[in-house]
Amino acid sequence: MEKILRGMTDTMNSVKPPRITALQDLHDAETGPFSILIGTILSARTKDEATTKAVKALFLKYKNPKELAKAKIKDVEKIIKSIGFYHVKSKRIIEVAKIIDKKYKGKVPDDLDTLVQLPGVGRKTANCVLVYAFEKPAIPVDIHVHRISNRLGLVDTKNPEETEQELMKKIQKKYWIDINDTFVMYGQNICKPISPMCNVCKIKKSCKYYKTKNAS
Repeated sequence: MEKILRGMTDTMNSVKPPRITALQDLHDAETGPFSILIGTILSARTKDEATTKAVKALFLKYKNPKELAKAKIKDVEKIIKSIGFYHVKSKRIIEVAKIIDKKYKGKVPDDLDTLVQLPGVGRKTANCVLVYAFEKPAIPVDIHVHRISNRLGLVDTKNPEETEQELMKKIQKKYWIDINDTFVMYGQNICKPISPMCNVCKIKKSCKYYKTKNAS
């Protein structure tokens, strides 16, 4: 896995250094677990640029769970209207804020089982919070991680949930925390859903997809 992660990074840097992901941006800005939780919920089916912009604007007005919990849905909608499904997401993040404020006294839980009990928080979102907010080893599997893991031949799975379980079995825990960010950037910039840039990929010799596609 170390060679794969390094190969991906070397490939991206040799083509064009990628823009960091929205969640890594929030992590680096040290905005705190709550903003990362909310940012992850908002990021679903939304481009990173739109997510980053929406989260920053949101937290300029609502600094913490207590303030967001008291927000009016219409006011939140105006702030995050540039992202996908903003009507549903506005209701959801206010609901989450209320639970964090009242049940957890303003602190985001740092374990998977508790996080997935929050409204709209599935395993991927919960794992993102563990990785980006608490730097705990977990493997958030989105479409990029799922696609690339199967293309490489690391797994042979039909959905992200299966991919997560297989990766956890096969990959040493010390690499878990780097998988999502690296794979997502690679999926956005190199190993795209359509027309992946195999010609520049530095790990193609280890890639099942490439070998199959170029088999004589």
